[in-house]
Amino acid sequence: MTTRDEDRVRLLKGSLADLGPVRRGTVLRRFLPCGKSTCRCQAGPPNLHGPYYEWTRKVTGKTVSVRLTPSQARLLKQWIANSRRLDRIVAALERVSLRMTEPIFKAAGKPPRP
Repeated sequence: MTTRDEDRVRLLKGSLADLGPVRRGTVLRRFLPCGKSTCRCQAGPPNLHGPYYEWTRKVTGKTVSVRLTPSQARLLKQWIANSRRLDRIVAALERVSLRMTEPIFKAAGKPPRP
């Protein structure tokens, strides 16, 4: 175990404290036609209605979408960015932890398990 790895673990753990709320999914900004034959959205080229914001995510294996207000969309985008940052922090912790366990297993004469 190196001091550098221990410092990296402390740094990564500290970055978790600054994270904030996390949510999974994607926020989409969409422009849609309404379907009325005389509406501007049916012209060529179409002048679609919107923007509309949707939050799409998986819930028990099914895709779920919810319409959002612009302020809700801004908030959810931040939380989704926090979720992706969390994923990067956890992946970095796993890499450092693997590097830290290799010498322990080598000293015991056993290869580390993935």
